[in-house]
Amino acid sequence: MSTATVPTYWWGTGRRKTAVARVRLCPGTGKIEINGRSLENYFTELRDRKLVTLPLEVAEQVGKLDVYVNVRGGGFAGQAGAICHGIARALKEMFSAQNGAQGAAPDASAPSIHPIVHKLREAGLLTRDARRKERKKYGRRGARRGFQFSKR
Repeated sequence: MSTATVPTYWWGTGRRKTAVARVRLCPGTGKIEINGRSLENYFTELRDRKLVTLPLEVAEQVGKLDVYVNVRGGGFAGQAGAICHGIARALKEMFSAQNGAQGAAPDASAPSIHPIVHKLREAGLLTRDARRKERKKYGRRGARRGFQFSKR
């Protein structure tokens, strides 16, 4: 019976508009898999691909981590934003765990936040973008647009 090492995983949940992404990170070669498909196969637009890899670039982890994502709801832009948010939160979990493991006894001289987590926070990747589509109101054509008025 062989004792294989169990890979360490870090989880993060990202949300944007109506999309929800469950992200799992583990040490690896830099593979990104979204709903069982590769990044290039899932997102055709370059801006969406760049948004997905942005947290890894900020944290300087490109090519060091494998990313596995399950995403549901929304359109392509919302899903890309949700994945970006989820990866950033998983990276925060990863570096917070490393920071806690290094210093067993917290003292006043040790920094309370990991510098990479600080970079992610400064880049605005840990903040959920709460903007979403405004609902249609009754007596109107859309959220705010009224029907055209005709005097005669």
